[in-house]
Amino acid sequence: MSSSGMNMMGRIVFFEERNFQGRSYECSNDCADMSSYLSRCHSCRVERGCFMIYDRSNYMGNQFFMKRGEYPDYMSMMGMSDCIRSCRMIPMHRGQYRMRIYERENFGGQMNEMMDDCDNIQDRYRMSNCMSCNVMDGHWLMYEQPQYRGRMMYMRPGEYRNFMNQGMRFMSMRRIMDSYY
Repeated sequence: MSSSGMNMMGRIVFFEERNFQGRSYECSNDCADMSSYLSRCHSCRVERGCFMIYDRSNYMGNQFFMKRGEYPDYMSMMGMSDCIRSCRMIPMHRGQYRMRIYERENFGGQMNEMMDDCDNIQDRYRMSNCMSCNVMDGHWLMYEQPQYRGRMMYMRPGEYRNFMNQGMRFMSMRRIMDSYY
């Protein structure tokens, strides 16, 4: 891999205590189970790239988006427990963003194609629900409430047939842009 390709890789360091104290664990790729590295996590530093962190192993549970920066006490800031159990690096995307959102599961009901952020699907598309989607291009964050609020979910290219499985519905969506890196 070229040196420029190496610079694109993400790097996040988790710390057991607030203010970057205690044992630490450095990660530059996906990690499905961090419990053997740290017993708890109260702060982190994202040195390169963007990551989704999860409060359960295998990329399950509540998700939080972390971009480059320092988070000396992000547990209280985000209302999280001290259990970060997995993390996923979000690869940088260059090019267009495209996603189709559907009112019902299994790509049923009203469909709209998106290429940019949407802070409220009800206002923009007159949709009361987004229950499935097909991400064709780019990486997206989908939020439970309008204005990019509430619980979120990371979506990479692929088909997502039923959000009821996650017990969520989505009302706003945002692209993960290269400016976050």
